[in-house]
Amino acid sequence: MQNELDYDSQREVFTKIVKAGKRTYFFDIKATKGQDHYITLTESKKVNVNGKEVFQKHKVFLYKEDFEKFSETLLEVMNKANELNIREDSNSSYVGDVHFEDL
Repeated sequence: MQNELDYDSQREVFTKIVKAGKRTYFFDIKATKGQDHYITLTESKKVNVNGKEVFQKHKVFLYKEDFEKFSETLLEVMNKANELNIREDSNSSYVGDVHFEDL
């Protein structure tokens, strides 16, 4: 078990943590035995299971050959989500034309 922990800690090259409400996101750069680098994105969320608090984790592995496509697509999707949110926000604040006679 100790050897596994040592190996895993040696593979970690860089970590960035983002706390967002009840969730925490870990962006890790790790290295393979051959020194190729890859990214793991981990979402960690504290949940209650049978009266016990545990961390539920979801992980995505992103390999170097996919970095460019992934980042381009992520940026495109984030821009679209922002555009939709802006449009939704502007529509929700719009009450419509109110005429004095309608009151």
